[in-house]
Amino acid sequence: MTELDALAPSPDGVWAHENVVVRRLPGLEFDAVRTGSTVQVCHGLTSRDIGERLVPIVTAQARHVGLSQREFELVLVGIVRTTVADPVDAWTTYYRNSLDELLSGAADFAPVHEHAENLIVGSVLDMGSCFGFFPLRLAMKGHSVTATDLSAGTMRLLAVVAPHLGITLDTVVCNAADVPVADGSVDTVTALHLLEHVDAETGSRIVEEALRIARTRVVVAVPFETETTACHGHIRTFDETSLIELGRSSGARFETSEHHGGWLVIDKASTPQLA
Repeated sequence: MTELDALAPSPDGVWAHENVVVRRLPGLEFDAVRTGSTVQVCHGLTSRDIGERLVPIVTAQARHVGLSQREFELVLVGIVRTTVADPVDAWTTYYRNSLDELLSGAADFAPVHEHAENLIVGSVLDMGSCFGFFPLRLAMKGHSVTATDLSAGTMRLLAVVAPHLGITLDTVVCNAADVPVADGSVDTVTALHLLEHVDAETGSRIVEEALRIARTRVVVAVPFETETTACHGHIRTFDETSLIELGRSSGARFETSEHHGGWLVIDKASTPQLA
């Protein structure tokens, strides 16, 4: 599996990487088929259509065709790259549309970002930022923000696009269980829909690392699922009980709640634990 360069040149209207080929044909309905090991995607989307609201559309096709997490990601990248010819313009359009959809509430993930924003205090380090929409949202509101992710390609993409949006933030490529920053570097550490992507041992290490870095608060959000969503890379499920156990393991004051999924907020204080 090769590192994905989402900004690499490609022919207009066609994008291919590994076993995924995406073509844009104006006027065509979105369609995905698997032929052997190859996934072929055709679409007629325009620049108005590419944004966060693509996720449920691609997810539906992923379940129909049986896309892996990697294939899901490649299909999404291919749609963006075949819709607008210039790579930077394509991604700037995708980011701008996505931020508009998330801020307006049109995107499925909008309630998660809104709730998380209401929980953070001061400067923020976000773990597992992926495209970085949440760090961008906070930076737009005047927070000092660091986005982190294991994917060097995704962090490079965020660093390239952010100035085109008029937004300033820092990016770091790292494992969420080993972030190369000093103890107490920021006020709040967030991990939004990250822990379902890792096993329980790694998840515990991530929370420990978040507590090391945060001066004040750690905010964790997870989906409440009865079955994992494989195309999104989920490998375990959470419920209220498992979140309470994770909070207790921190040895700090914590609260759990439910709002479009589960929430664990850990405050670094010597007061008794809350559940």
